[in-house]
Amino acid sequence: MSKQQTILKSVSLKGVGIHTGKEVNLTFKPADDNFGYAFCRVDLPEKPIIEAHISLVVNTDRGTNLEKNGIKVKTSEHVLAALVGMEIDNVLIEIDASEPPIMDGSSKYFVEALQKAGLKEQKAFRKEYVVKEVVSYYDEKTGSDITVIPSNSYEVTAMVDFGTKILGTQNATMKNISQFNEEFANARTFSFLHEIEMLLDNGLIKGGDLNNAIVYVDKELSKETMFKLKKAFNTDKISVQSNGILDNLNLHYPNEAARHKLLDVIGDLALLGTRIKGKVIANKPGHFVNTMFAKHLSTVIKNEKRNIAPQVDLSKPPVMDVNQIMKTLPHRPPFLLVDKILESSKNHVIGLKNVTINEYFFEGHFPGKPIMPGVLQIEAMAQAGGVLIMNTVPDPENYLTFFAKIDNAKFKYPVVPGDTLIFKLELLSPIRRGICHMKGQAFVDGKLTSEAELLAKIIRKTEA
Repeated sequence: MSKQQTILKSVSLKGVGIHTGKEVNLTFKPADDNFGYAFCRVDLPEKPIIEAHISLVVNTDRGTNLEKNGIKVKTSEHVLAALVGMEIDNVLIEIDASEPPIMDGSSKYFVEALQKAGLKEQKAFRKEYVVKEVVSYYDEKTGSDITVIPSNSYEVTAMVDFGTKILGTQNATMKNISQFNEEFANARTFSFLHEIEMLLDNGLIKGGDLNNAIVYVDKELSKETMFKLKKAFNTDKISVQSNGILDNLNLHYPNEAARHKLLDVIGDLALLGTRIKGKVIANKPGHFVNTMFAKHLSTVIKNEKRNIAPQVDLSKPPVMDVNQIMKTLPHRPPFLLVDKILESSKNHVIGLKNVTINEYFFEGHFPGKPIMPGVLQIEAMAQAGGVLIMNTVPDPENYLTFFAKIDNAKFKYPVVPGDTLIFKLELLSPIRRGICHMKGQAFVDGKLTSEAELLAKIIRKTEA
């Protein structure tokens, strides 16, 4: 498990908003562990914060637009793609307008600014969604679809087909996020001439110029159109190159359009708030289908987190049996509540308890309808977590663990005689100075029965 990252210092850049035409100042600022990405509108009195989260997407008209309590942030995708490409987890993005600067229509300048700021490793582990099953979304209206399948890294393939001869069919593939900065960050946004005319007629793209968009000429360049473009882009000369684009720009890649669509996919999926370990295949992607897929995937992730029972093979020998556990923990029957340790690593442990009718607590806890007390489920979790902690010291017999705090304890289903409890404990942050912060969950037959966040402290017996 890798650690989260933020930036070492604040860094700023400025440009114009593509739609407003107004100068915009943007500042990336370091943020705490588990903060994620958020925009701060410093041009407004209370400096409201709008989290970069899929739940706040209100529309995808010419970009991915967020809104919270009536406060908007437009065209967020290029900035967010740069953060993902830089493998940064926590950053506050201050802007003094409703949209970030368009720059050259890519993520290049945001990446360069973040590289100047430098990276800082944080204490918390990085959140990552490991794709185990195929998840898809299909938009009948556009024929666009996005699918994610299992993979050993975050891969993205984008396939574009606008049904025009001038652009044709293009594909782009990123095998690993480490390729983003050099091979995809500088892929610029693009548009077709008929779209540019429509936007100009509606008073949009006020911040457009001949340096921040590739324009594919899909219709005859009439004198009227030429006049509009010259006026909008403040130039005396416009012509069409042999490859069918306006002469304002030269392509960085023959498939730059597909690369930019891939960039947009990465930026839009950043709104999930977690890394993806899987391969995304986007056929004719756009901001609408990207964000609809992200909403669908967000629901899948929530459901999995809610009931992510560990997969264990009870026929295999345990990592530790009850006698080995008693060599590690000071607990003894009848208060030893863990029978086996099935898995153990530096960051997690999975334990087991067979709940029998002979448990001492059933004698007085609802004797007519025996139910295992919730507090003892938490205690059993903590004992499994104690094994995780004690495995970090060479002489566990000389140490004790004590509860320091229990947060967010929840009890879902009753545990009764005959149940097999599976405990899963995961570190929420590295163990430091004997302090251990864990998330604990208990399952029966794949159902989550109880959960809590546990804070424990390990001390020598001589200090107790």
